[in-house]
Amino acid sequence: MSFFKKLKEKISNQTDSVTEKFKDGLSKTRDSFSGKVNDLVYRYRKVDEDFFEELEEILISADVGVTTVMDLIDELKDEVKKRNIQEPRDVQAVISEKLVEIYQGDDRETEGLNIQKNGLTVVLVVGVNGVGKTTSVGKLAHKLKQDGKKVLLAAGDTFRAGAIEQLEVWGERVGVDVIKQSEGSDPAAVMYDALQAAKSRNVDILLCDTAGRLQNKVNLMKELEKVKRVIEREVAGAPHEVLLVLDATTGQNAMSQAKTFTEATDVTGIVLTKLDGTAKGGIVLAIRNELQTPVKFVGLGEQMDDLQEFNAEQFVYGLFSEMIEAENE
Repeated sequence: MSFFKKLKEKISNQTDSVTEKFKDGLSKTRDSFSGKVNDLVYRYRKVDEDFFEELEEILISADVGVTTVMDLIDELKDEVKKRNIQEPRDVQAVISEKLVEIYQGDDRETEGLNIQKNGLTVVLVVGVNGVGKTTSVGKLAHKLKQDGKKVLLAAGDTFRAGAIEQLEVWGERVGVDVIKQSEGSDPAAVMYDALQAAKSRNVDILLCDTAGRLQNKVNLMKELEKVKRVIEREVAGAPHEVLLVLDATTGQNAMSQAKTFTEATDVTGIVLTKLDGTAKGGIVLAIRNELQTPVKFVGLGEQMDDLQEFNAEQFVYGLFSEMIEAENE
């Protein structure tokens, strides 16, 4: 059975609505990336060095990242040689296979949130301003509530004007409470209040919004360290997740932010927003391969339920859906 047929079979066992969200949300990347790959394999009569050079350019233009592209091309060359592949069209399935392998890595257990079986789970959400951090907190709260979890929000961004009110609006929409103080308050004090409230109310998950001020990196990281110390002191083993929110439309700039944050704090996963708004969805692969940090959620639209748990197979299906459907007809 070909890889595309296997992938289609796996996808058919998953929720149709999720498959459609990945398919629709990745339309810009698919039109750009898959369209160019499709054009490439139909123009070439054999798999040669020129073919791989052009494929390399396509991958780099999709923001896969130079280091990752070099690794991927080397692996593709090895597979083509090992399987004695002559037809360029047969390389498409091998590309898909390798993308799934890189996205999944060696640790599939990193997919999804590290939710505690007993007691409170604390999730700290970090990132620069303008990436959709507060919106992601609200959408994540909605998703967790839909999963039957009791959720509480902590308004730890006390610096950005309107941040507390924005989180409160999300709290009302989702139907969860928000623990807050006044604008300009100490974020660590807000977290302390939120932790006490979460424990007294037997909350399952506390989602903590934080201020984004990468341009003032030293102060930001000191503030985060203080917030983390409060969390660690109040709940053993917390924070259980530190999610870094990145804007997919910023491409390699998102990669730069990811490197800075992962060096400064213990980021456990990435939330990649606005993936539906870019043709450069390859940034997911670059983050996974170069930082060894799993992408845990992706934003695939504007609606409340468009923040989806990242799934490598759904992602690759979204990229190559037209080819996969054609092969399975």
